[in-house]
Amino acid sequence: MKNFSKRLMKIATAASVLLLAGGILAGCGSTGLSNSSGSSSKVEKKAPKDLKIGVSISTLTNPAFVNLKNVISDYAKKHGSKVIIDDANNDTSKQNNDVEDLITQKVDALIINPCDSSAISTVVKKANDAKIPVICVDRSADSGKVVSTVASDNIAGGKTAANWLIEKLGENAKIAEIQGIPGASATRERGKGFDSIGDKKLNIVTKQTAQFDRAKALTVTENILQAHSDIKGIFAQNDEEAVGAARAVKAANKKITIIGFDGTLASLNLIQKGQITATIGQQWNKIGQESVQKVYDHYQNKKVPKNDKVAVKIVTKNNVASFKKQVYNK
Repeated sequence: MKNFSKRLMKIATAASVLLLAGGILAGCGSTGLSNSSGSSSKVEKKAPKDLKIGVSISTLTNPAFVNLKNVISDYAKKHGSKVIIDDANNDTSKQNNDVEDLITQKVDALIINPCDSSAISTVVKKANDAKIPVICVDRSADSGKVVSTVASDNIAGGKTAANWLIEKLGENAKIAEIQGIPGASATRERGKGFDSIGDKKLNIVTKQTAQFDRAKALTVTENILQAHSDIKGIFAQNDEEAVGAARAVKAANKKITIIGFDGTLASLNLIQKGQITATIGQQWNKIGQESVQKVYDHYQNKKVPKNDKVAVKIVTKNNVASFKKQVYNK
């Protein structure tokens, strides 16, 4: 009888330990990063006027990102939020240091436009450890917990560019592809979309990177024109590259169909002048505003989608004026 009582005591003790462990684990599951989109645990609610938002932009030499910065800043200030904005100058080390500094300043949220989707993952994880929610904009992070990524549908945009070139130049037309920064999600996605069609229905004679840079694209295009003087078209993975390519084509006195990607004012102006034929226009006003709104929704425990794909559209001479008015109010 005594042995039976001892066995009962052991069973009761084990059950108590299991229940206690379960309670501890359940408590550990609640962090400031959780919201109704991915967890049943809640964050402490904060009004926009009580939020300090840190923003890291990959580069402010690109007019598209200057516009993105302005939209984010204006939308946040309109709602009473404090905003701290850093320019990474397309330097992954600087961007990581900038984000670490923002974490040290105890910002309530981070909006990051990564230089490199892999390199940024280190500081995304540090933000996770500090329980600071992260929103990625235009480009994603390869790892770490991100509340939401707000970006254009880059794969669909790449496909649209390929189909548009086929429509304008015909199948098997000789074209060149100027790629962006290796490692950036936008480079991978735009290339994936474009190549999924272009590799089959166009004659892509060369694919070269210009690092999303205007000056580098000019040099790259000059070299392409020397090696492949008979190309009929160019797909540039961003508008800065398209502008550089257009300058090289103009200097060479050639007529080549050029399509870019972004919808920057510099590109739109050259479309109006006939030096660039088209661009895949991104709705920068919506992308910037949505990235800040995701922070507000997170701190109101609203459902936040993991990915917010913003639609793109072909912009040509026919609709460039209306696109400029819609996106830039010009």
